[in-house]
Amino acid sequence: MTHVDHILIVDDDREIRQMVADYLQKNGLRTTTAADGREMRAALETSDVDLIVLDVMMPGEDGLSLCRGLRAGHHRAVPVVMLTARDDETDRIVGLEMGADDYVVKPFSSRELLARISAVIRRTRMLPPNLQVSEAGRLIGFGRWRLDTTARHLLDAAGTAYPLSGAEFRLLRVFLDHSQRVLSRDQLLNLTQGRDANLFDRSIDLLVSRLRQRLQDDPREQAYIKTVRSEGYVFCQAVTLLDETP
Repeated sequence: MTHVDHILIVDDDREIRQMVADYLQKNGLRTTTAADGREMRAALETSDVDLIVLDVMMPGEDGLSLCRGLRAGHHRAVPVVMLTARDDETDRIVGLEMGADDYVVKPFSSRELLARISAVIRRTRMLPPNLQVSEAGRLIGFGRWRLDTTARHLLDAAGTAYPLSGAEFRLLRVFLDHSQRVLSRDQLLNLTQGRDANLFDRSIDLLVSRLRQRLQDDPREQAYIKTVRSEGYVFCQAVTLLDETP
């Protein structure tokens, strides 16, 4: 049976929820709608969701808080497209810091939203060809960390697992496959998000900052990811493919 992508639409405006749901269904997607965080969590517990369209400005728990909770919980890998009512870089930066994969500014065209949803799903499911390293071992070692490429989480020396969002995993894979090489922001955008990327350069800086936090990389020492002024970033650690499983 052919898989039909399932989109969860979370917005307190009933008309917007229905408009988006109707358009996505007409274009071959399956949809579920939720008016708030409680309904969103209930939907996630009862069905598999491929992507969440999440409004920022909602009463009670807003979209930013909900996105942060998603990234810290069981559904951390589900991609999120944020809807924001203001075309303000600060809002976009905060959304990306919370773990959103993309954003669309209201008022938006349904066609644009569908294009963003499709692009994020493609990026989530398909690593670019140059990221396809040998997976003879599920683990990639670097510094004091190992990356479990199947479960998509980090393991420290004691075997404690640290979850990664989809965007964090893709960026780390790029760095591991290109260690000791300087990569520009444009290269990182293309390698992690493909040619349909439509995010501003600073989004890569924010994602690097998030990944440094995951790696517990002191920004002053930069033992893992070093900033190269006016050029980009370089991953400093040697990388080893490991045969054993966690």
